[in-house]
Amino acid sequence: MSTGRDLSNRPNKIQIKDVSFDYIDKKSRFLALDHVSLDIKEGEFICILGSSGCGKSTLLGLLNGLHKAKSGEILLDGTPIAGPGPDRAVVFQQYSLFPWLTAKENILFGIKQSGKKYTKRERLAKADEYLKNVGLAGAAGKYPNQLSGGMKQRVAVARALALESDVLLLDEPFGAIDPKLRLELQELVSSLCTQAKKTVVFVTHDIDEAILLADRIVVMEPGKIRTVLDVELPHPRKRDKLVGTIEYEKLHRKLISSFYAHVEENIDAEVAL
Repeated sequence: MSTGRDLSNRPNKIQIKDVSFDYIDKKSRFLALDHVSLDIKEGEFICILGSSGCGKSTLLGLLNGLHKAKSGEILLDGTPIAGPGPDRAVVFQQYSLFPWLTAKENILFGIKQSGKKYTKRERLAKADEYLKNVGLAGAAGKYPNQLSGGMKQRVAVARALALESDVLLLDEPFGAIDPKLRLELQELVSSLCTQAKKTVVFVTHDIDEAILLADRIVVMEPGKIRTVLDVELPHPRKRDKLVGTIEYEKLHRKLISSFYAHVEENIDAEVAL
């Protein structure tokens, strides 16, 4: 089997440098990220894999500019991230569509937010194109409450792509979708992001999802990066063609071992107490 994409000669798109972040309330302080560092190449698809509470979504929030690091810095194209911006598009688990806008109008909002100087005719044509790309050409006039969960998430993906930003951030976007549709959306996002040459950071707790999508998988334990693994599998990837291959099973075992290692360590520490 051939190997995955060689991104070694590409420049760094995102640099996470010695970043720490904590949540503080009146009574306590919780260290969510503890001196985390990671370089992400231009056009690379990174999956952040970890259990609940390990800091995955916090890290994505810092990349989006919703939070500010306690220490360290995050650079995008060499410039510190100071807040949210149209240079980064985000897809959340809970759709985040405007309920008073149709599917097409939600995508038109994304196109307008991009800041690109398109005519009205061009914007309408682009919205139709994005709907077609996610398989919803016939749902342009429907409102979110008329769409299934999977259809809503397709619109959310299309709206994010309509921003035409170089960076796409996804926070467990398919967690609430049934398995069959989830697989379809995974393959759709992988295909669209590869075609558009996006730099993608995708948060998940699903090992199979990470293997299907990523160029590299960043395995987190609470507050820290435990390990980073290359996914040397060819693109495009189809799960039914991958599962059972030697390369897939070997990587799957490595991830299982790393993913659950910190859980066992925590149990051992509690028993020792």
